[in-house]
Amino acid sequence: MSATPQKNRATRRVIAAAAGLATVGALVAAMPAGAHDRGNGHGHGHKPRTVDVQLLSFNDLHGNLEPPAGSAGNVSETQPDGTVKAIPAGGVEYLATSLRTARKGNPYSVTAAGGDMVGASPLLSGLFHDEPTIEALNGLDLDVSAVGNHEFDEGAAELARLQNGGCHPVEGCYEKGKKFKGADFPYLAANVTKEKTGRPLLKPYTVWKKNGVKIGFIGVTLEGTPDIVTANGVKGLTFHDEVETINKYARELDREGVKSIVALIHEGGAPASTSYNYDCDSPGAGDGISGPIVDIAKGITPKVDALVTGHTHQAYVCTVPDPSGKPRMVTSASSFGKLYTDTTLTYDRRTKDIVRTSVKSANHVVTRDQAKATDMTRLIDRWNKLAAPIASKPQGWISADINGRGSTAPEKPLGNVIADAQLEGLAPADKGGAEVAFMNPGGIRADLVHKASGSEGDGVVTYGEAFTVQPFTNMMNVVDLTGAQLVTALQQQVSGSNEASPKILQVSEGLTYTLDLTKSGADRVVAGTIRLNGAAIDPAKTYRVAMNEFLAGGGDGFAALGAGTNKLVGASDLDLFNAYLAAHSTAAAPLAPPATDRITVIQ
Repeated sequence: MSATPQKNRATRRVIAAAAGLATVGALVAAMPAGAHDRGNGHGHGHKPRTVDVQLLSFNDLHGNLEPPAGSAGNVSETQPDGTVKAIPAGGVEYLATSLRTARKGNPYSVTAAGGDMVGASPLLSGLFHDEPTIEALNGLDLDVSAVGNHEFDEGAAELARLQNGGCHPVEGCYEKGKKFKGADFPYLAANVTKEKTGRPLLKPYTVWKKNGVKIGFIGVTLEGTPDIVTANGVKGLTFHDEVETINKYARELDREGVKSIVALIHEGGAPASTSYNYDCDSPGAGDGISGPIVDIAKGITPKVDALVTGHTHQAYVCTVPDPSGKPRMVTSASSFGKLYTDTTLTYDRRTKDIVRTSVKSANHVVTRDQAKATDMTRLIDRWNKLAAPIASKPQGWISADINGRGSTAPEKPLGNVIADAQLEGLAPADKGGAEVAFMNPGGIRADLVHKASGSEGDGVVTYGEAFTVQPFTNMMNVVDLTGAQLVTALQQQVSGSNEASPKILQVSEGLTYTLDLTKSGADRVVAGTIRLNGAAIDPAKTYRVAMNEFLAGGGDGFAALGAGTNKLVGASDLDLFNAYLAAHSTAAAPLAPPATDRITVIQ
């Protein structure tokens, strides 16, 4: 699941209530060996040689304070008989309970996050520039987080405000007499520097200390962040290689006497199974995982003892060999607060290092059958009251779930609805004269769920639910592209930077083609099958193409889309989506999930 740009909404605010997606927590089972001290024949008055430090971690919360709705709120669990069960998970009320329960009996416990805590958030958080999520993370006793690409959605100045506090520069303070305090944990951005000065944007690392035990944390986001965030979000910033940066600061920590080091990396991998309890060390260490994190892990100095990762929204606990060939723990806890990872780091007081052979780790489900944390319930209720007037407003009706984020197919039912909405809104000559529309899959952040999220009734799509699907409020663009450029854009879905992890554009009605996954690279898009309204694409002809401004800027590896000319800027993606729902559904005639017959897939 690729992360996707969020628009800088400082100038364009949209408001909405959320069909929430969730946060991180736990099925309290099989906790790793507690934080009990392990002695070495010590006498009275001597500290034991080793102590177990509990590292709790999660990633990619994306402001999901309420449990994520529909299939986006499930985690897959493989049963003893080999069948796979979907377990509803997430929500900060449960995440808080999970973490607090896990910490019991562990005097040495530290909680860390792997980035994308905010951004692409449901309305409950996104409407308030993610202040509610930072407040919740403070309440969860988060000790440290890496930045992710979505922390840059609204630019460096807004990220600094989330760290340091202060009311929003345009919208001010949201609650009378209350000033936003900012994060009480450090955000780490070791590989992000300011272009003008070359200095780090935020702290590169922090050291957690307790009773003489010291563990350093280095935080980085993926080097490719500028490719997946709008240009305004990363203006004036330089993003550096993850491995070189971590190795540089690991040497610095080592010189300072900090020998135990954990890297928080907002980049990840793809396990061979989507079940959270899959053994990705089968048949050998790290054999069950692929993707960018594998090469990164193999390049990071052995001085680093464990890697907490994210970005791909996958669940894994693997050991990938370090450059010296020794296995090292690499973990990720899915997304939206549905899982947390519990890792035991055995700290040797004499060497000040982690005993790597003793490191144990497991992912746990943040189940919804445990008690809710009352402080988180109060926080959610407080912000929901502020959001309610806008959030609960009906936008349309659906007859069944229309899956977007929860669909694993190349062509998603909700993707078709969104692309059709964009084409319909921008087809009139005075609106751009669009003939076809493209939507990036990572920009679809949720499903449209038939079951009511509040008191609106089943089948009603509220503004909050629509916002949760399209939270970026990207402005729409209509541009001229030649037929040749259009074909190249479709090929870029499965080649270049997207070859290893294809990004299949959602296309409007009338565009059809065959995707042959048995082939490799650009050949997977069968050029001779591409048709628009039944006619083959003419390489020399000019077509008017609608897309959001992120794609029009060449985002997600679509350089061909960034080459458009004669640009017209239209309404926001969310406005077009809501207009389409209003025009195509009533309580008596709700919108049905569309057929997915535009892309013919050969497996």
